[in-house]
Amino acid sequence: MSSQFFGLNIAYSGLLAANANLNTTANNISNVQTEGYSRQTVDTQAAFPIRTFQAYGCAGAGVDTLSVERIRDGFYDQKYWNNNSKLGEYNMKQYYMRELEDYFYDSGTNGGFSSIYDQLMITALQEIMKDPGASTGKSQFVGYAGQLTDYFNQIFGNLQNVQKDVNSEIKIKIDDINSIAGEIATLNEQITTIEMGGQKANELRDRRDLLVDRLSEIVDVETEELPVYDKNDPDRETGAYRFIVKIAGGQMLVDAKEHNDLTCKAREDYEKVNMTDVNGLYDVYWENGERFRLSNARLGGELRGLVEMRDGNNGEYFNGTVTDAAVNGYTDTVTGEKYDTVTVEVNKDFLMDLNKNNMSDQGGIINLGNTEYYYKSWSYTVETDSSGNATYSYKFILDNNKELNPRPVTIDRVGKLAKIGEEIKYEGIPYYMGQLNEWVRTFAQKFNDILKSGDDNTGTIMFTGNKPTDKEQYLFPDQNTAGFRSDTLLRTLSSKNPDVQATAFGQTITVDVSDDSYYKLTAENFSVLTAMVNDPSLMTNKFKKGDGVEQNDLIEALQDMTREKDDLSFRGSTPSAFLEGVLSDVALGAAAANTGVVSYQNVQQAIGNVRLSVSGVDEDEEAVNLVKFQNAYNLSSKMISVFNEIYRRLILETGV
Repeated sequence: MSSQFFGLNIAYSGLLAANANLNTTANNISNVQTEGYSRQTVDTQAAFPIRTFQAYGCAGAGVDTLSVERIRDGFYDQKYWNNNSKLGEYNMKQYYMRELEDYFYDSGTNGGFSSIYDQLMITALQEIMKDPGASTGKSQFVGYAGQLTDYFNQIFGNLQNVQKDVNSEIKIKIDDINSIAGEIATLNEQITTIEMGGQKANELRDRRDLLVDRLSEIVDVETEELPVYDKNDPDRETGAYRFIVKIAGGQMLVDAKEHNDLTCKAREDYEKVNMTDVNGLYDVYWENGERFRLSNARLGGELRGLVEMRDGNNGEYFNGTVTDAAVNGYTDTVTGEKYDTVTVEVNKDFLMDLNKNNMSDQGGIINLGNTEYYYKSWSYTVETDSSGNATYSYKFILDNNKELNPRPVTIDRVGKLAKIGEEIKYEGIPYYMGQLNEWVRTFAQKFNDILKSGDDNTGTIMFTGNKPTDKEQYLFPDQNTAGFRSDTLLRTLSSKNPDVQATAFGQTITVDVSDDSYYKLTAENFSVLTAMVNDPSLMTNKFKKGDGVEQNDLIEALQDMTREKDDLSFRGSTPSAFLEGVLSDVALGAAAANTGVVSYQNVQQAIGNVRLSVSGVDEDEEAVNLVKFQNAYNLSSKMISVFNEIYRRLILETGV
């Protein structure tokens, strides 16, 4: 049964509830511009009524103020994080594709590829044809040839600088992930400590969600929050929660107060994937040594955008089927040391043409049936039968001295997939470097072949490559050597013309990675033969020595080479259309990145607006609440005043 002071207690509970609401409203208003702040509200409920044992049953006991809660919708948070991951990815691509566009930009008059190539193959050749025997035109031609090689050297250097920048930024992002993970783990511990005492750590939860917002921009994020139960009473919740953060498709980053760090490890020279890669590209590992796969399709965020820019090969990576595996299959002729070998048969066009090959020439890691081995060198073999059917294969010499090689290669590797690197279907830096290399190799081969055919097959080549270890240049094989025959036959085999291919039926050609083949020529080392620079008269203008000095049939052949794609083609077009093809790739990549940024920014704004409508602070709404809770406070105060007057009269004026 209620006491005479029951009404005073009811009014007092209303006063407390109104006061709590006023304080919460003041907190909301003061944080209206605070990033990540979630609007808070007071959770109240009617107090448990008191039985009066009278006809009317129970009497209301006022209001209970339970807690101050955040207004937050986890559904919109997850939607925001998923979209933020996509936006971060395209932001990175947009930034770096703009750089590539600047490097490849060619107005026709700005010293780009078109103007340099036209000066070389049109203007300079026409000058030679005016007076084929004069040295002036040839000197001018050699000068323009040097400008062409310088152009490719510069473009290649620019691409390598971009790859270095992207690689450095990957490390920065990994460091950011570690920093955010550590802070989330610390917040988890603080939140658990507070909430096990019965309070709500709203501001700490806001800070944690803000960190997840930032993390979702870097990498794909999933979160989960599970109640913690009493070990002695499994049905009783302790009030604490276990907050879990997973990244990149479900890999554990944070579990309550524990977090897993990531670490970057620079590749050694003998661990390169592509011959064009800069030294020291980072692989990423968990702290327990397990590899964090950067090629993971669910990586997401800025990290995915950076990885695709750094490693994107448009799907053109080494892969084939193991056809032979031999223990001690190779013996070093100098040291006598024995090495295991594997032979891998390939069927992709970009692997069957050595000019398109971008495999490392310094050794690397090859995956044989999901087991990784180091290889130290490789050789390329083309074998044709009497019917003209060609088989393309690579033989790898494994490096048994490397710790990675777990055991001798065994016959069970036969029939399994072999691959180097990963398939990344994006046109990143390796793709564009490969395009540059393919063009200079194809162009230099055809150009040099025509020059060497001059003066009764005694002509001198013009384009070559500088060796990396000294000031020497590659002297691509003379036509009377087996090496030259190999290069010529390889080009014959790669021809789509059956009549041309027929000349190579029933033969086997092998090119070792150490041979001075055109595989050694890259856009980085592309240069003019020093002897030709010193003496431009070495450039012949006729096929037969006995012809007069005014004969220019060889010059005409060079002109035809540039005009007819049947003589020399690049991606099915003339060599002069090279830049158009590459520029179209760059333009499409940049346009896709721009479109992605705009699209995901619009989605982010839409989701963000919905999220703010739920958890954001509205000044007008809080102003209304301020008046509403002030009135409630005033009324509760008035009620206390009324009861005070009643009790005063009851005690002082009705007493005996």
